[in-house]
Amino acid sequence: MVRDAKHFVMLVAVALMCGSISCSRQGSQSTEGKEKQITVAAAISLKDAFLSMAQLYREHTGDRVNFSFGASGELMRQIEAGAPVDVFASAGQREMDDLQSKALIKASSRADFARNSLVIVRLAGSTLDLKAVGDLARQAVKRISIGNPKTVPAGMYAQQLLAHTQLWHKLQPRLIFAENVRQVLDYVERGEVSAGIVYATDVGIAHGKVQVAASAPDGSYGPILYPIAVMKGSAHPGGAREFERFVLGAEGQQVLRKFGFLPVK
Repeated sequence: MVRDAKHFVMLVAVALMCGSISCSRQGSQSTEGKEKQITVAAAISLKDAFLSMAQLYREHTGDRVNFSFGASGELMRQIEAGAPVDVFASAGQREMDDLQSKALIKASSRADFARNSLVIVRLAGSTLDLKAVGDLARQAVKRISIGNPKTVPAGMYAQQLLAHTQLWHKLQPRLIFAENVRQVLDYVERGEVSAGIVYATDVGIAHGKVQVAASAPDGSYGPILYPIAVMKGSAHPGGAREFERFVLGAEGQQVLRKFGFLPVK
């Protein structure tokens, strides 16, 4: 009887052990089957292109990309405050330089991946005669919106443009600063301003509600280069680097061209 009892206990122990191993394997398989997720902080001018790119990226890898879109300067401050971000894609070098100086990005991962240009826009159907940057000084142009130069790269480039054409100080009373470049478009669409200065890529997302009145001359503002980098504190460095490679690769670049971005020279 004792022998049978011992035998029974042994069988139970073996069964429990096997069950434990089985559960462990199942748990391991479940973990391996989970999709990877990374968080990308990106300039709002990249929103449509990056959302499209993320869908394509997921089809290829099965992994999800979560985004935080906004003005590059605002995103930079959030990262500095400890926001859990894996990849940062900025519309300006200044913000990336700041994060690099504070050792918050992996410097070896930093790369420029797109270019853009500036245009002056007005409400579609407007009779306002705007054919060149200098026309912004006309009395008929009551208010002009640009991004806040302190936090919005598009606003900084707009300031450079107006300074280059000696209009910055003259137009000060008419300037309406926006928190990001998409807000500039909103002001123009609602007719709250006579004109706005935005990226060329932003015009398409307005769905015909605004039109390009004039293009800013080459050399009248600094080159608009978009840098991308993996964050030093990324919780998913492998996934972050993989997404960055996708952005820099042929398929990512094709998506960017589709949305009007120019290749890096």
